[in-house]
Amino acid sequence: MKEETELLVFLLKSLSNRSRNSVKSILKRGQVAIDGRTTTQFDDLLRPGQTVNILTNEAAKRLGRLDGISIIHEDDDLIVINKDAGVLSMASKSPKDRNAYRQLTDYVKFEHPGNRIFIVHRLDRDTSGVMIYAKSEAAKETLQQNWHKMVKKRLYTALVEGDLPVDSDTVSSWLNETSAHRVYSTDQDEGGKYAVTHFTKIEGNGNYSLLEVELETGRKNQIRVHMQDIGHPVVGDRKYGSRKNPIHRLGLHATSLEFIHPKTNKLMSYTVPVPFSFEKMVR
Repeated sequence: MKEETELLVFLLKSLSNRSRNSVKSILKRGQVAIDGRTTTQFDDLLRPGQTVNILTNEAAKRLGRLDGISIIHEDDDLIVINKDAGVLSMASKSPKDRNAYRQLTDYVKFEHPGNRIFIVHRLDRDTSGVMIYAKSEAAKETLQQNWHKMVKKRLYTALVEGDLPVDSDTVSSWLNETSAHRVYSTDQDEGGKYAVTHFTKIEGNGNYSLLEVELETGRKNQIRVHMQDIGHPVVGDRKYGSRKNPIHRLGLHATSLEFIHPKTNKLMSYTVPVPFSFEKMVR
């Protein structure tokens, strides 16, 4: 392909032995992926160099069985997902808990019982958004040991209480943790971990503000604690000062992740949509 074209046009040409309705059905069932991202949109624009994969019907069914997570990229080394709020990143003791790790393990074992999934990093249960899992121990070790060098950008979207008086700012402090696993902030180094959070206000309406948050450091509960520090706690975050929860979830979403692929050294960038409930609160 030497020029841009719509996905359906490309598929009809590539699958010339199938009828137009048959090709549309393949799209509708979620059997088509562009650069590892599943799509059902016939008018998605294809650019030169992009890869289109057509899944078997059985593979599409496997994807359809995933609950609370969706795969946005998969290769021999990595799986990148979009996780819903309320889904654990890793397995828990309760078999009733929805968790991404167990589902992805079952997903890869379908192809071969020896396949495994490795946890690279975590998101809080009530935080939604983009995450990476490794499909090999080598990929996991490379990413974890070089995380600060290989991860080029981590952007979150936060819905916070109140209308921030500034358009952008940086919050920095040392974060410590109590024996009850509550993280707290101090201005002086008392043996904690130094944390830096940058934020930009996207919208505000007096009652709530929608922020784009970029992490310079990645500490436990960092955004939640720093938003409490500036007097604008994350909506729904009772642990760190919130008194309101009109969206019935934590107002924190991992929107974008940009990193170097552990094997190919290619820059990978993934962005998932901001939850509509966040945007609705600032309109």
